[in-house]
Amino acid sequence: MSVAAIERPNGFAGNAEDRALAEALFDALKQATGDGIGITREAYGPKESEALDIVEARARELGLATERDAGANLVMTLEGSEPDLPFLACGSHLDSVPQGGNFDGAAGVIAGLAVIAGFRAEGFVPRRTIKVYGLRGEESSRFGRAYMGSSALFGKLSAADLAVKDARAGRTLAQCMADVGVDMGRVSKGEPLLDPTAVFAWIELHIEQGPVLVARDLPVGIVTGIRGNIRHRTVECVGEAGHSGAVPRWLRRDAVFATAELITHLDRHWRTLLERGRDVVVTSGVFGTDPQEHAIARIPGRVNFSFEVRSQSRETLEAFYDLFLSECGMIGEERGVDFKLDRRLEAEPAVMDAGWIARLKTAARDLGLPDEEIPSGAGHDSAVFANAGIPSAMLFVRNEHGSHNPHEAMEIDDLLAGIAVMRAAIREAVR
Repeated sequence: MSVAAIERPNGFAGNAEDRALAEALFDALKQATGDGIGITREAYGPKESEALDIVEARARELGLATERDAGANLVMTLEGSEPDLPFLACGSHLDSVPQGGNFDGAAGVIAGLAVIAGFRAEGFVPRRTIKVYGLRGEESSRFGRAYMGSSALFGKLSAADLAVKDARAGRTLAQCMADVGVDMGRVSKGEPLLDPTAVFAWIELHIEQGPVLVARDLPVGIVTGIRGNIRHRTVECVGEAGHSGAVPRWLRRDAVFATAELITHLDRHWRTLLERGRDVVVTSGVFGTDPQEHAIARIPGRVNFSFEVRSQSRETLEAFYDLFLSECGMIGEERGVDFKLDRRLEAEPAVMDAGWIARLKTAARDLGLPDEEIPSGAGHDSAVFANAGIPSAMLFVRNEHGSHNPHEAMEIDDLLAGIAVMRAAIREAVR
């Protein structure tokens, strides 16, 4: 392959073919799935399917074999000289949150495609087959359950998971998966769609969804681990409605004040755990009274909110969740309200493979790039692969303005650096 170099200010030379591929695909995805504010590719929805079609068409143009697996994920393959060996898998997801950014998930799929397209163009035949996955259903925004596509691969979706409904459309996860061609006969039985022993390793590139790489002026970072979480989509605080001027404090069962006290107490526990050196973050991202009944002169009798705690430590997750339940009980008794919890959802923390961390760090240094290690606060499909026993690794690319919003601002130059690190590490592993 003739490689035209693109000089970066830090001296790293990017690959012109990688740039052209990335820019063309990001533009096509934006045009097809833009919603006027950001981009929207709902899990197991038509826009997610369209995104997979766009990437698949480009992969075929590049001479790569493509297919949809039993989970309706896109799989793009560069066959190795010893195809019976466990294959190396890489990629990411193509769904998004509503009005999200164009790089979240898609950057990893495009990076994986760039790696194998580059190998094919230069005539490099890996010993192991390399498969690039465009996974479905990583985001929890539609069904409350994260990692749906990767969990289905390993038989980890429960009957309760499959019965959860999309709040807007009223259709279950199982119905929406069936709509796009998932083999629900196997998924509903908990049958793995992919044998973990057939996978040599899983490598995922992703934009960083926090501010660390930007703050440290680093184009890439090597991920050490991924936080797990415990969640409730809906916690309902039930008190008693009343006239705002007629009911004294001692007779009130005010759902807003009770919930506000709960959140304040959780914040204090959070701060205490941080002071003790624990890794933990706590969020209530959905919060409100019912607009059909709330009023300025009405004591609110009902509040709905979400609960989420994340940590790299299972012990810390369970400890904070116990504090949450305890506070619900005590505040409920003191204020005369009930906290009603829907189904508990959880995702296991994951540790990235030490050997692959070392391989990625070496590749970065050899390319004249920094090899900074960084934990992942956000969840990723890599956690599912790692917890299935597959050696897994992640590479973050610098991205401004966070993620899950339309203002994601990854620079293509930084993506090219990430692709170069991936390509070097994968080449060394499969030669």
